[in-house]
Amino acid sequence: MSDVDDEIEASRAPLLEHLVELRSRLIICVAALAIGFGICFGFATQIYIVLLHPFEVAAQLMAAQKASGGESGPFDLLLALIGLKEVPSVAGAGLKFVFTAPLEFFFTKLKLAGFGAVILTFPVLAWQIYGFVAPGLYKKERHAFLPFLVAAPALFSLGAALVYYMILPFVLWFSLSQQITGAGAISVELLPKVSDYLTLVTTLLLAFGLCFQLPVVLTLLGMAGIVNSTMLRVGRRYAIVGIFVVAAIVTPPDPISQTMLAAPIILLYEISIWCVAAIDRRRKREDESTGLVPV
Repeated sequence: MSDVDDEIEASRAPLLEHLVELRSRLIICVAALAIGFGICFGFATQIYIVLLHPFEVAAQLMAAQKASGGESGPFDLLLALIGLKEVPSVAGAGLKFVFTAPLEFFFTKLKLAGFGAVILTFPVLAWQIYGFVAPGLYKKERHAFLPFLVAAPALFSLGAALVYYMILPFVLWFSLSQQITGAGAISVELLPKVSDYLTLVTTLLLAFGLCFQLPVVLTLLGMAGIVNSTMLRVGRRYAIVGIFVVAAIVTPPDPISQTMLAAPIILLYEISIWCVAAIDRRRKREDESTGLVPV
């Protein structure tokens, strides 16, 4: 047997072992998603009602604004959203949603169950991915990678909370404010479809959750040596412009919601600079200890 044949034979067993491990981990992921889908579909109606809470807050605020003769405005809404003003409870400020196809709400619940299953089983999915990749990493790299398994879902949850408690109520209040009522025989009222509302919620949740991953992405790039703190500081002004452009794309066309996304992203960018700077200092100390300091 030639040397080439020996090398092929030596690499065949590890490759087959990796494929077997990949298959087992994929089976675990699919099983976890199936279980999560079943659980979320069983409680799809209750989950959808929970997602309607921002709309309920917006409807109460709009009803209170009408009851006060239009004295309250966006600033009062902002105070109510951040908890500095109590959200008034007005009788008759109910919600009415419609669906225009026989199975529309059923398919909406299927989509909701799929979206919820990914969120519910994310710890299992992330751990399976890490378990498959970890053997190919050095021990120091595995220890450095573990904190990101906690930071990524934590930052995603922070972005989702911002959407749920602040962005969605404001967007929906703005939508309700566009209605035309009390104009005689003319009436223009908002009757949202169940599928359109779920699309709006999931789009904003994903957009904000992914935007909040900026520190994770930049820190990983810093660890890989692709970026450093000096590059991030020099490019700060361009990053701020890019952040506002992204915020303008993923949020409704009003300056308040765009600022509510851009402001925390800019703060996270500054935090990313500190994290990458810490990585640069540690790398410099390691180079000095090993005598690899550039002349």
